[in-house]
Amino acid sequence: MQEPTRRTVLHGAVAAAAIATSQRPILGANDRINIAIVGLGGRGGNHLTAYCGLPDAHVAAIVDVNQAAQERAVANVVKLKGHEPKAYSDMREAFADKSIDAVSIATPNHWHVLAALWAVQAGKDVYVEKPVSHNMFEGRQLTAAARKYNKIVQVGQQSRSIPHKMQAMKLLREGVIGKVYMAKGLCYKRRKSIGRKPDEPTPAGINWDLFLGPAPLRPFNELRFKYNWHWFWDTGNGDIGNQGVHEMDVALWGMGIKSFPKNVFSTGGKFVYDDDQETPNTQIATFDFGDRQVQFEVRGLITYEEGGLKLRGNNVVGDLFYGEDGVMAVDGSSFQVWKGEDRKLEMEVKSERFNDTGGHMDNFLKAVRSRKYEDLNCDVEVGALSAAYCHLANISYRLGRRLSVDTSTGRFINDNEANEMQTRNYRAPYVVAEQV
Repeated sequence: MQEPTRRTVLHGAVAAAAIATSQRPILGANDRINIAIVGLGGRGGNHLTAYCGLPDAHVAAIVDVNQAAQERAVANVVKLKGHEPKAYSDMREAFADKSIDAVSIATPNHWHVLAALWAVQAGKDVYVEKPVSHNMFEGRQLTAAARKYNKIVQVGQQSRSIPHKMQAMKLLREGVIGKVYMAKGLCYKRRKSIGRKPDEPTPAGINWDLFLGPAPLRPFNELRFKYNWHWFWDTGNGDIGNQGVHEMDVALWGMGIKSFPKNVFSTGGKFVYDDDQETPNTQIATFDFGDRQVQFEVRGLITYEEGGLKLRGNNVVGDLFYGEDGVMAVDGSSFQVWKGEDRKLEMEVKSERFNDTGGHMDNFLKAVRSRKYEDLNCDVEVGALSAAYCHLANISYRLGRRLSVDTSTGRFINDNEANEMQTRNYRAPYVVAEQV
């Protein structure tokens, strides 16, 4: 009989955990929700701090492929909460722990869906960072899995939990600027050149194979690690899928869009810089619906105020809505409404002091207790659609042509080359399967 490998043992443990977890009693009113945080880089550190500030949450485990990140995270939990969480390099070991109720994922984009799928299949509820998917196929698969296993899956598009943005969207639905014919999302976030660096041996303490996961096997390069993985197609989606997915989500939310456009066209490039970045630092995308339109712009170079959105630091990040009666501008600090031909300022609402990450996670924990995904402010289906729009734009950009879209499925019409780009070639055993 063949000796089982560590990999088969882990997969067996995850499957067993799914059975065990499904048989656990419903959480009581006084039971804290045991959470494993996967990925303890910059955003994962925000997850840790936010959960440590929520009385309903207990950070029971942390997972990171970088031993130094593990040690920092454990020390932070001890400092903030006085207990030492378990630490893992391989997320499957944490998912096999039947005491874990929920998983919070802050990995690079290319791991989001596979990590969430494994967690859901192991019986865990999931909070997963934006963009929920690295490609369109993944968004469909995670949505299907959440429904199949009856799990709560919240996407980290926290605009959906920010009070002044919720108020602005309600006003748009009530007709504050009349019929809205166009939304424009702006992601003018200053990004400096990443330069060039050679490949090198993997540093001690980093499991590079686990970091790459579903992505092709490549030599270690510092520019493909930490934050700069956003700018390589293997692991990221450029700034339209990084910061931009937040503004894309608000644009769709304000327009009441829950399906796909008739066509998409995106152009741009990596201008000014001569470096190793693959994704564009300047990008324009247009999504056409026949009777209305969504436009989106990415600009990582020096820029200034536009259309009522103010320069904050070196950035102009937000959304503009154009209606028959006026214009609304929404960003992280406030929203304004101008009406009429003379562009009279009718309304300005400034943001309250609000922890947007903590508030969004609190909403997630409440839904974990209620067992109703409808209670989520950003259910996986909502997050998958916003991410899909970013993917549509990137596919058009990379192919250099306008693409026709099936408005119900999001598939491209009579374009096999474009449809092949809605998924990827997964590196075994890190595969998002056709059957979830």
